[in-house]
Amino acid sequence: MIKPIVILLLVAAVILGGVLGWHLFIGRMMGKFIAANASAPQTVSTYVVKPLAWQSETVAVGDVRARQGADLAAQIAGVVDQIRFRSGGTAHAGETLLRLRLNDDPAKLAQLIAQARLAAVTYRRDKQQFAVQAVSKAVLDADLANLQSARAQVAAQRALIAEKYVRAPFSGRLGIRQVDLGQYLAAGTTVVTLQALNPILVDFYVPQQQLAMIRKGQLAYATVDTYPGVRFTGKIVAINSKVDSASRNVQVRAQFANPTERLVPGMFANVTIDYGASRQILTVPSTAITYNPYGDTVFVVQRAGVDAHGKPGLIARQRFVKLGSRRGDQVAVLSGLAAGDVIVSAGQLKLHNGSPLAINNSVLPSDSAHPTPPNE
Repeated sequence: MIKPIVILLLVAAVILGGVLGWHLFIGRMMGKFIAANASAPQTVSTYVVKPLAWQSETVAVGDVRARQGADLAAQIAGVVDQIRFRSGGTAHAGETLLRLRLNDDPAKLAQLIAQARLAAVTYRRDKQQFAVQAVSKAVLDADLANLQSARAQVAAQRALIAEKYVRAPFSGRLGIRQVDLGQYLAAGTTVVTLQALNPILVDFYVPQQQLAMIRKGQLAYATVDTYPGVRFTGKIVAINSKVDSASRNVQVRAQFANPTERLVPGMFANVTIDYGASRQILTVPSTAITYNPYGDTVFVVQRAGVDAHGKPGLIARQRFVKLGSRRGDQVAVLSGLAAGDVIVSAGQLKLHNGSPLAINNSVLPSDSAHPTPPNE
């Protein structure tokens, strides 16, 4: 009875010893792994803090619109008799673009002109007769009324004929033709759109807090995703006389030269307006900033002894900074850094105070004041 108990105790002791030994081995290996990783340098990208010319600016979203634009339509109903333009072509002010069938309107006009001429002859003859008292004043008054009525009918007929022509009210670029030859048009049917594209306008809104920074004649810059990297320069030409009571924004209009007609109505545009004098200020890439509830920080690269290869060692030191406004990928630093400081611009999420560093600047984060995302 005693022998099986002894054997059982020996087996339990062996198992317990094995488990304890395994845990001790795992703990030692984990300690070595953590120590090795703690001392391994972390690869980061760096940026040298330097002062740059900083221009305060206001950024807004705008809509491109024509200086003049209209959907041209026939004033009266009729059948299309002539089309004198091509889709996408240009038109000059007063140019005839389309004519409806005139039918007998020219003949009616000729008849009314003849009647007006006869009325004029009758009036002149009776006026001479009235001078020698051969006709009464009533006859002369009736002749004058007939003459004026005949001339009014001629004018009305000419106006009726004119309504059968669609003319360009201003010079500009034509859109796509919406009608065909021989088609019956109801009154008000759009024939083609006409847009004056040079110069062109961009309407946008700014908050009422920034209204004091905006003035007529101020430079404005616009970009559209259709042309990445292209910046159009214009001027503010109008500021609305009231602030929208719902949004507390005010409408602003800028005018841009558009000789190549690359900007077209309906485009979405990003508008930038510079204000105030340019000044030198320290800036860092926005990727270098670690935002925390207790304050914004950066990691500054400092020398610390030598590494395993005998080269000067580098470590990271966390430093609090006070930030200013943001411009594209750049952030203004008001305090906490000095010109010439080297900071970590990428890879700082794995760092802590005293972390050894290995610098690799083969790939750097963007540091542009006016970044343009790829147009995919």
